[in-house]
Amino acid sequence: MSTTGFALVMPAPFGRLGVRVSGEFIHEIVFLPAEYPVGGPHNTLAEMAWRQLQRYLVDPDTPFELPLALRGTQFRRRVWTAISRIPCGRTLTYGELARDVESAPRAVGQACGDNPFPLIIPCHRVLARHGAGGFAHERGGYLLNAKHWLLQHESARPSGNEPFQPGLFQPGA
Repeated sequence: MSTTGFALVMPAPFGRLGVRVSGEFIHEIVFLPAEYPVGGPHNTLAEMAWRQLQRYLVDPDTPFELPLALRGTQFRRRVWTAISRIPCGRTLTYGELARDVESAPRAVGQACGDNPFPLIIPCHRVLARHGAGGFAHERGGYLLNAKHWLLQHESARPSGNEPFQPGLFQPGA
């Protein structure tokens, strides 16, 4: 994934968020490492994204109202729609989500990793049966650290109603 052409790169507690804009739509939100230089917003839409992302980072119940350039296969869109229905503070496993969309956990995991709009389509709320699982096709590093931060920020509770425990979700678990 290229890290150029962002209309906005903003600081986040877990690194940086890059936003790609074209025309009237947001085309991608990317998690970037903390070393990535901050820049923008370079246009009105990027400024709108900055305001909404900033509000989310303070209050995870903040709704997003951004024009997204949705793309992807019918299956991916079905998975992303199902992910969008997971409420803030709750999680599902890849298996639970797979049952909801009548698919397999691995296929759901691939669709989660291909999500072009993390935070807006909250794929961080999808976990492995015995741990955090991966994030954005990675099993460690700053991306998995971002997932842990987001779950803690939202005080996530697994579908069984157990409180989120930061130590429960370990990289590579």
